[in-house]
Amino acid sequence: MLLKIMMRELKEMKDGIGNISKRGGESKLWRSRTRSHVVPDQPQECAEQSPWSNLPLELLLDIIHRVEESETAWPARAAVVFCAAVCRSWREITKEIVKTPEQCGRLTFPISLKQPGPRESPIQCYIRRDRATSTYLLFYGLVPSEGEGDKLLLAARKVRRATCTDFVISLAADDFARASYTYVGKLRSNFLGTKFTVYDSQPPCDSMIPLTTHRRFHSKQVSPRLPACNYSIGSITYELNVLRTRGPRRMHCVLHSIPVSAIQEGGTAPTPLALLQFFDEQLSPLPSSKGKQPLMDTSSPSPAVTPLYSPDSGEPLTLKNKAPRWHEQLQCWCLNFKGRVTVASVKNFQLVAAVEPEHNVSPEDQEKVILQFGKIGMDIFTMDYQYPLSAFQAFAICLSSFDTKPACE
Repeated sequence: MLLKIMMRELKEMKDGIGNISKRGGESKLWRSRTRSHVVPDQPQECAEQSPWSNLPLELLLDIIHRVEESETAWPARAAVVFCAAVCRSWREITKEIVKTPEQCGRLTFPISLKQPGPRESPIQCYIRRDRATSTYLLFYGLVPSEGEGDKLLLAARKVRRATCTDFVISLAADDFARASYTYVGKLRSNFLGTKFTVYDSQPPCDSMIPLTTHRRFHSKQVSPRLPACNYSIGSITYELNVLRTRGPRRMHCVLHSIPVSAIQEGGTAPTPLALLQFFDEQLSPLPSSKGKQPLMDTSSPSPAVTPLYSPDSGEPLTLKNKAPRWHEQLQCWCLNFKGRVTVASVKNFQLVAAVEPEHNVSPEDQEKVILQFGKIGMDIFTMDYQYPLSAFQAFAICLSSFDTKPACE
Protein backbone atom coordinates (compact mmCIF):
# COMPACT_ATOMS: atom_id res chain seq x y z
CA MET A 1 0.00 0.00 0.00
CA LEU A 2 2.80 2.40 0.88
CA LEU A 3 4.50 1.67 -2.44
CA LYS A 4 1.31 2.52 -4.37
CA ILE A 5 0.99 5.79 -2.48
CA MET A 6 4.60 6.62 -3.22
CA MET A 7 4.17 5.91 -6.94
CA ARG A 8 1.05 8.08 -7.09
CA GLU A 9 2.85 10.92 -5.33
CA LEU A 10 5.83 10.60 -7.68
CA LYS A 11 3.58 10.86 -10.73
CA GLU A 12 1.84 13.92 -9.29
CA MET A 13 5.22 15.40 -8.46
CA LYS A 14 6.39 15.08 -12.10
CA ASP A 15 4.79 18.30 -13.34
CA GLY A 16 5.87 20.22 -10.26
CA ILE A 17 9.48 19.10 -10.61
CA GLY A 18 9.48 20.03 -14.27
CA ASN A 19 8.06 23.52 -13.64
CA ILE A 20 10.48 24.28 -10.83
CA SER A 21 13.61 22.99 -12.55
CA LYS A 22 12.62 24.64 -15.83
CA ARG A 23 14.27 27.83 -14.57
CA GLY A 24 17.57 25.96 -14.62
CA GLY A 25 16.98 24.62 -18.12
CA GLU A 26 17.74 21.02 -17.16
CA SER A 27 14.29 19.40 -17.06
CA LYS A 28 13.77 20.25 -20.73
CA LEU A 29 15.70 17.10 -21.60
CA TRP A 30 12.85 14.86 -20.59
CA ARG A 31 9.70 17.01 -20.75
CA SER A 32 9.65 17.36 -24.55
CA ARG A 33 8.74 14.52 -26.90
CA THR A 34 11.57 15.38 -29.27
CA ARG A 35 14.15 15.30 -26.52
CA SER A 36 15.74 12.60 -24.47
CA HIS A 37 13.67 11.11 -21.66
CA VAL A 38 16.72 10.97 -19.44
CA VAL A 39 17.69 13.83 -17.15
CA PRO A 40 21.11 15.19 -16.19
CA ASP A 41 22.99 13.38 -13.46
CA GLN A 42 22.73 16.42 -11.18
CA PRO A 43 19.13 17.76 -11.25
CA GLN A 44 18.22 20.81 -9.23
CA GLU A 45 17.29 20.42 -5.60
CA CYS A 46 13.65 21.25 -6.24
CA ALA A 47 12.16 19.13 -3.44
CA GLU A 48 14.97 19.03 -0.92
CA GLN A 49 12.73 20.35 1.83
CA SER A 50 9.84 17.98 1.12
CA PRO A 51 8.81 15.34 3.68
CA TRP A 52 10.03 12.62 1.30
CA SER A 53 13.65 13.60 1.98
CA ASN A 54 13.24 12.61 5.64
CA LEU A 55 12.18 9.00 5.05
CA PRO A 56 14.13 6.34 6.96
CA LEU A 57 17.00 4.91 4.96
CA GLU A 58 15.75 1.31 5.11
CA LEU A 59 12.31 2.28 3.85
CA LEU A 60 13.77 4.46 1.10
CA LEU A 61 16.04 1.66 -0.10
CA ASP A 62 13.11 -0.77 -0.25
CA ILE A 63 10.92 1.68 -2.19
CA ILE A 64 13.53 2.51 -4.83
CA HIS A 65 14.52 -1.16 -5.14
CA ARG A 66 10.92 -2.11 -5.94
CA VAL A 67 10.49 0.73 -8.41
CA GLU A 68 13.75 -0.12 -10.20
CA GLU A 69 12.91 -3.81 -10.46
CA SER A 70 9.32 -3.33 -11.60
CA GLU A 71 9.88 -0.65 -14.26
CA THR A 72 12.05 -2.42 -16.81
CA ALA A 73 11.15 -0.61 -20.06
CA TRP A 74 10.44 2.92 -21.22
CA PRO A 75 8.30 4.97 -20.85
CA ALA A 76 7.42 3.29 -17.52
CA ARG A 77 11.09 3.39 -16.51
CA ALA A 78 10.79 7.17 -16.22
CA ALA A 79 9.57 6.48 -12.67
CA VAL A 80 13.17 5.56 -11.76
CA VAL A 81 14.33 8.91 -13.10
CA PHE A 82 11.62 10.69 -11.10
CA CYS A 83 12.92 9.02 -7.94
CA ALA A 84 16.37 10.44 -8.61
CA ALA A 85 14.87 13.89 -9.16
CA VAL A 86 13.10 14.15 -5.79
CA CYS A 87 16.05 15.31 -3.68
CA ARG A 88 19.72 14.70 -2.99
CA SER A 89 19.24 11.69 -0.71
CA TRP A 90 16.92 10.00 -3.20
CA ARG A 91 19.33 10.68 -6.05
CA GLU A 92 22.35 9.20 -4.29
CA ILE A 93 20.49 6.02 -3.38
CA THR A 94 18.99 5.69 -6.86
CA LYS A 95 22.43 6.00 -8.45
CA GLU A 96 23.70 3.23 -6.16
CA ILE A 97 20.81 0.91 -7.00
CA VAL A 98 20.67 1.44 -10.76
CA LYS A 99 23.23 -0.80 -12.46
CA THR A 100 25.19 -0.15 -15.65
CA PRO A 101 23.85 -1.39 -19.03
CA GLU A 102 26.54 -4.10 -18.97
CA GLN A 103 25.05 -5.51 -15.77
CA CYS A 104 21.32 -5.06 -16.33
CA GLY A 105 20.85 -4.30 -20.04
CA ARG A 106 18.86 -1.14 -19.30
CA LEU A 107 19.36 2.53 -20.13
CA THR A 108 18.38 4.96 -17.39
CA PHE A 109 20.53 8.09 -17.03
CA PRO A 110 22.52 10.01 -19.68
CA ILE A 111 25.76 8.40 -18.53
CA SER A 112 24.29 5.05 -19.64
CA LEU A 113 24.77 6.21 -23.23
CA LYS A 114 28.55 6.23 -22.74
CA GLN A 115 28.78 2.96 -20.81
CA PRO A 116 29.37 -0.44 -22.50
CA GLY A 117 26.31 -2.45 -23.44
CA PRO A 118 25.43 -5.94 -22.14
CA ARG A 119 27.64 -8.94 -22.91
CA GLU A 120 25.01 -11.57 -23.71
CA SER A 121 22.22 -9.89 -25.68
CA PRO A 122 22.39 -6.62 -27.64
CA ILE A 123 20.46 -3.44 -26.91
CA GLN A 124 18.09 -2.89 -29.83
CA CYS A 125 17.52 0.62 -31.18
CA TYR A 126 16.49 2.29 -34.40
CA ILE A 127 17.52 5.46 -36.24
CA ARG A 128 15.10 7.80 -37.99
CA ARG A 129 16.57 10.00 -40.74
CA ASP A 130 15.09 13.39 -41.67
CA ARG A 131 16.40 14.39 -45.09
CA ALA A 132 14.89 17.88 -44.95
CA THR A 133 16.78 18.91 -41.83
CA SER A 134 19.77 16.53 -42.19
CA THR A 135 19.12 15.16 -38.71
CA TYR A 136 19.35 11.60 -37.38
CA LEU A 137 17.45 10.53 -34.26
CA LEU A 138 18.39 7.43 -32.25
CA PHE A 139 15.46 5.87 -30.40
CA TYR A 140 15.34 3.01 -27.92
CA GLY A 141 13.17 0.11 -29.03
CA LEU A 142 12.65 -2.60 -31.61
CA VAL A 143 10.77 -0.66 -34.29
CA PRO A 144 9.03 2.73 -34.46
CA SER A 145 5.69 2.75 -32.68
CA GLU A 146 2.53 4.52 -33.76
CA GLY A 147 2.43 6.59 -30.60
CA GLU A 148 4.63 9.48 -29.55
CA GLY A 149 6.19 7.81 -26.54
CA ASP A 150 9.37 6.53 -28.17
CA LYS A 151 12.41 7.22 -26.06
CA LEU A 152 14.96 9.47 -27.75
CA LEU A 153 18.53 8.57 -26.83
CA LEU A 154 20.71 10.74 -29.09
CA ALA A 155 20.34 13.10 -32.03
CA ALA A 156 22.80 14.16 -34.72
CA ARG A 157 22.88 16.89 -37.34
CA LYS A 158 24.91 16.71 -40.52
CA VAL A 159 26.92 19.86 -41.27
CA ARG A 160 28.74 20.07 -44.61
CA ARG A 161 31.94 22.10 -44.76
CA ALA A 162 34.38 22.93 -47.53
CA THR A 163 36.89 20.21 -46.64
CA CYS A 164 34.94 17.82 -44.39
CA THR A 165 31.56 16.81 -43.01
CA ASP A 166 30.59 17.00 -39.34
CA PHE A 167 27.89 15.06 -37.52
CA VAL A 168 27.22 16.96 -34.28
CA ILE A 169 25.77 14.59 -31.64
CA SER A 170 23.52 15.88 -28.85
CA LEU A 171 21.09 14.67 -26.20
CA ALA A 172 18.37 16.93 -27.63
CA ALA A 173 16.87 16.98 -31.11
CA ASP A 174 16.64 20.77 -31.27
CA ASP A 175 19.86 21.88 -29.59
CA PHE A 176 23.14 21.14 -31.42
CA ALA A 177 25.17 24.04 -30.03
CA ARG A 178 28.68 23.00 -29.02
CA ALA A 179 28.45 25.31 -26.01
CA SER A 180 25.37 23.50 -24.69
CA TYR A 181 25.06 20.98 -21.87
CA THR A 182 23.37 18.64 -24.33
CA TYR A 183 26.47 18.34 -26.55
CA VAL A 184 28.10 14.90 -26.20
CA GLY A 185 30.47 14.64 -29.19
CA LYS A 186 30.78 14.64 -32.95
CA LEU A 187 31.92 12.67 -35.99
CA ARG A 188 34.18 14.30 -38.60
CA SER A 189 35.05 12.97 -42.06
CA ASN A 190 37.87 13.75 -44.44
CA PHE A 191 37.34 15.34 -47.85
CA LEU A 192 36.62 12.03 -49.64
CA GLY A 193 34.40 10.66 -46.90
CA THR A 194 36.62 7.61 -46.51
CA LYS A 195 37.97 8.28 -43.02
CA PHE A 196 36.11 9.48 -39.94
CA THR A 197 37.21 10.53 -36.47
CA VAL A 198 34.96 10.15 -33.43
CA TYR A 199 35.27 12.96 -30.89
CA ASP A 200 33.94 12.84 -27.34
CA SER A 201 33.17 15.88 -25.22
CA GLN A 202 35.02 14.30 -22.29
CA PRO A 203 38.22 12.23 -22.04
CA PRO A 204 38.15 8.46 -21.48
CA CYS A 205 37.67 7.69 -17.81
CA ASP A 206 40.90 5.68 -17.39
CA SER A 207 43.24 7.73 -19.57
CA MET A 208 46.62 8.44 -17.99
CA ILE A 209 47.75 10.88 -20.70
CA PRO A 210 46.68 14.51 -21.25
CA LEU A 211 44.38 14.12 -24.25
CA THR A 212 44.99 16.89 -26.73
CA THR A 213 42.78 17.64 -29.69
CA HIS A 214 41.27 20.99 -30.62
CA ARG A 215 39.21 23.31 -28.46
CA ARG A 216 35.55 23.80 -29.21
CA PHE A 217 35.57 27.31 -27.77
CA HIS A 218 37.60 29.48 -25.45
CA SER A 219 37.08 28.97 -21.74
CA LYS A 220 35.94 32.56 -21.15
CA GLN A 221 33.08 32.29 -23.62
CA VAL A 222 31.00 29.73 -21.73
CA SER A 223 30.29 28.49 -18.24
CA PRO A 224 33.38 27.03 -16.54
CA ARG A 225 31.38 23.87 -15.84
CA LEU A 226 31.25 22.98 -19.53
CA PRO A 227 33.99 20.85 -21.10
CA ALA A 228 35.67 22.98 -23.76
CA CYS A 229 37.55 20.39 -25.81
CA ASN A 230 36.90 17.44 -28.08
CA TYR A 231 38.82 14.22 -27.47
CA SER A 232 39.44 11.69 -30.22
CA ILE A 233 38.30 8.24 -29.09
CA GLY A 234 38.27 6.34 -32.37
CA SER A 235 38.53 6.31 -36.13
CA ILE A 236 36.57 4.67 -38.94
CA THR A 237 38.16 3.90 -42.30
CA TYR A 238 36.47 2.71 -45.49
CA GLU A 239 38.67 0.92 -48.02
CA LEU A 240 38.92 2.51 -51.45
CA ASN A 241 37.40 0.60 -54.36
CA VAL A 242 39.53 1.96 -57.17
CA LEU A 243 38.87 -0.93 -59.56
CA ARG A 244 35.10 -0.72 -58.93
CA THR A 245 34.93 -4.42 -58.14
CA ARG A 246 31.65 -5.96 -57.11
CA GLY A 247 31.03 -6.13 -53.38
CA PRO A 248 29.84 -4.19 -50.32
CA ARG A 249 31.77 -1.55 -48.45
CA ARG A 250 34.74 -2.66 -46.37
CA MET A 251 35.37 -0.78 -43.15
CA HIS A 252 37.68 -0.86 -40.12
CA CYS A 253 37.03 0.84 -36.78
CA VAL A 254 39.84 1.53 -34.30
CA LEU A 255 38.54 2.39 -30.83
CA HIS A 256 41.41 4.04 -28.99
CA SER A 257 39.49 4.26 -25.71
CA ILE A 258 38.82 0.48 -25.56
CA PRO A 259 41.75 -1.96 -25.19
CA VAL A 260 41.65 -5.22 -27.11
CA SER A 261 41.90 -7.04 -23.78
CA ALA A 262 38.28 -5.99 -23.12
CA ILE A 263 36.97 -8.83 -25.31
CA GLN A 264 39.29 -11.41 -23.80
CA GLU A 265 38.12 -13.69 -21.02
CA GLY A 266 38.02 -11.67 -17.81
CA GLY A 267 38.68 -8.39 -19.63
CA THR A 268 36.82 -5.18 -18.89
CA ALA A 269 36.06 -2.07 -20.90
CA PRO A 270 36.36 1.46 -19.45
CA THR A 271 33.09 2.45 -17.80
CA PRO A 272 32.57 6.15 -16.96
CA LEU A 273 30.42 6.77 -13.92
CA ALA A 274 29.46 10.41 -14.47
CA LEU A 275 29.30 12.91 -17.28
CA LEU A 276 32.00 15.55 -17.18
CA GLN A 277 30.41 18.86 -16.19
CA PHE A 278 33.40 21.05 -15.56
CA PHE A 279 36.18 22.69 -17.52
CA ASP A 280 39.71 21.41 -17.01
CA GLU A 281 41.70 24.48 -16.01
CA GLN A 282 44.99 22.66 -16.66
CA LEU A 283 44.45 22.83 -20.41
CA SER A 284 46.29 25.76 -21.97
CA PRO A 285 44.20 28.27 -23.97
CA LEU A 286 44.40 28.59 -27.71
CA PRO A 287 47.02 31.01 -29.06
CA SER A 288 45.58 34.39 -29.91
CA SER A 289 46.65 37.20 -32.17
CA LYS A 290 46.56 40.96 -31.58
CA GLY A 291 45.46 40.44 -28.01
CA LYS A 292 42.07 39.02 -28.99
CA GLN A 293 40.77 35.67 -27.86
CA PRO A 294 39.28 33.35 -30.49
CA LEU A 295 35.60 32.62 -30.10
CA MET A 296 35.39 29.17 -31.67
CA ASP A 297 37.47 26.39 -33.17
CA THR A 298 34.86 24.29 -34.90
CA SER A 299 35.73 24.07 -38.58
CA SER A 300 39.48 23.57 -38.80
CA PRO A 301 40.79 20.00 -38.82
CA SER A 302 42.32 18.87 -35.58
CA PRO A 303 46.08 18.34 -35.26
CA ALA A 304 47.79 15.01 -34.85
CA VAL A 305 46.05 13.11 -32.12
CA THR A 306 47.84 11.83 -29.07
CA PRO A 307 47.12 8.14 -28.33
CA LEU A 308 44.17 7.97 -25.96
CA TYR A 309 45.24 4.93 -23.98
CA SER A 310 48.07 4.43 -21.56
CA PRO A 311 50.98 2.13 -22.48
CA ASP A 312 49.82 -0.35 -19.86
CA SER A 313 46.39 -0.79 -21.43
CA GLY A 314 47.71 -2.55 -24.56
CA GLU A 315 46.53 -2.24 -28.13
CA PRO A 316 43.24 -0.56 -29.00
CA LEU A 317 40.27 -2.64 -30.10
CA THR A 318 39.78 -2.92 -33.86
CA LEU A 319 36.50 -3.87 -35.51
CA LYS A 320 35.93 -4.97 -39.09
CA ASN A 321 32.82 -5.60 -41.11
CA LYS A 322 31.75 -9.21 -41.32
CA ALA A 323 32.25 -10.58 -44.81
CA PRO A 324 28.91 -11.34 -46.52
CA ARG A 325 28.30 -14.34 -48.77
CA TRP A 326 27.12 -14.21 -52.36
CA HIS A 327 23.66 -15.71 -52.88
CA GLU A 328 23.44 -17.19 -56.38
CA GLN A 329 19.66 -17.38 -56.52
CA LEU A 330 19.06 -13.88 -55.23
CA GLN A 331 22.14 -12.48 -56.99
CA CYS A 332 23.08 -10.34 -54.03
CA TRP A 333 25.35 -10.25 -50.98
CA CYS A 334 23.70 -11.62 -47.84
CA LEU A 335 24.25 -11.45 -44.07
CA ASN A 336 22.23 -13.05 -41.29
CA PHE A 337 20.65 -10.10 -39.46
CA LYS A 338 18.21 -12.41 -37.64
CA GLY A 339 15.19 -10.54 -38.96
CA ARG A 340 16.35 -7.10 -37.85
CA VAL A 341 17.10 -5.87 -41.40
CA THR A 342 14.55 -6.23 -44.20
CA VAL A 343 15.70 -3.89 -47.01
CA ALA A 344 18.83 -4.38 -49.12
CA SER A 345 21.17 -1.40 -48.86
CA VAL A 346 24.85 -0.63 -49.30
CA LYS A 347 24.73 0.89 -45.81
CA ASN A 348 23.95 -2.42 -44.08
CA PHE A 349 26.82 -3.92 -42.09
CA GLN A 350 27.84 -6.11 -39.16
CA LEU A 351 31.00 -5.48 -37.14
CA VAL A 352 33.10 -8.15 -35.43
CA ALA A 353 36.44 -8.00 -33.63
CA ALA A 354 39.57 -8.05 -35.80
CA VAL A 355 42.18 -9.70 -33.57
CA GLU A 356 45.46 -11.51 -34.05
CA PRO A 357 46.10 -15.07 -32.78
CA GLU A 358 48.38 -13.82 -30.00
CA HIS A 359 45.47 -11.99 -28.36
CA ASN A 360 43.98 -15.30 -27.13
CA VAL A 361 40.41 -14.53 -28.17
CA SER A 362 38.15 -17.55 -28.63
CA PRO A 363 36.66 -18.25 -32.10
CA GLU A 364 33.17 -17.67 -30.68
CA ASP A 365 34.11 -14.18 -29.51
CA GLN A 366 35.74 -13.43 -32.85
CA GLU A 367 32.49 -14.26 -34.66
CA LYS A 368 30.24 -12.40 -32.20
CA VAL A 369 28.52 -9.43 -33.85
CA ILE A 370 29.27 -6.38 -31.70
CA LEU A 371 27.33 -3.89 -33.83
CA GLN A 372 24.86 -4.36 -36.66
CA PHE A 373 23.11 -1.69 -38.68
CA GLY A 374 20.62 -1.98 -41.50
CA LYS A 375 17.63 -0.58 -43.31
CA ILE A 376 14.03 -1.59 -42.59
CA GLY A 377 12.08 1.15 -44.37
CA MET A 378 12.18 4.58 -45.92
CA ASP A 379 14.61 6.54 -43.72
CA ILE A 380 14.31 3.97 -40.88
CA PHE A 381 17.33 1.90 -39.80
CA THR A 382 17.93 -0.54 -36.95
CA MET A 383 21.01 -0.39 -34.71
CA ASP A 384 21.85 -3.22 -32.30
CA TYR A 385 24.97 -2.98 -30.15
CA GLN A 386 26.51 -4.82 -27.23
CA TYR A 387 29.65 -4.95 -25.10
CA PRO A 388 32.20 -3.37 -25.31
CA LEU A 389 30.58 -0.58 -27.36
CA SER A 390 28.45 2.16 -25.85
CA ALA A 391 25.38 3.72 -27.45
CA PHE A 392 27.36 6.88 -28.27
CA GLN A 393 30.18 4.95 -29.97
CA ALA A 394 27.76 2.71 -31.88
CA PHE A 395 25.70 5.69 -33.04
CA ALA A 396 28.82 7.52 -34.26
CA ILE A 397 29.94 4.47 -36.25
CA CYS A 398 26.51 4.13 -37.86
CA LEU A 399 26.46 7.82 -38.77
CA SER A 400 29.57 7.29 -40.89
CA SER A 401 27.51 5.01 -43.16
CA PHE A 402 25.17 7.89 -44.08
CA ASP A 403 27.91 9.99 -45.67
CA THR A 404 28.42 9.78 -49.44
CA LYS A 405 31.35 7.56 -50.48
CA PRO A 406 31.68 7.40 -54.28
CA ALA A 407 35.28 6.14 -53.99
CA CYS A 408 34.27 3.12 -51.89
CA GLU A 409 31.41 1.65 -53.90
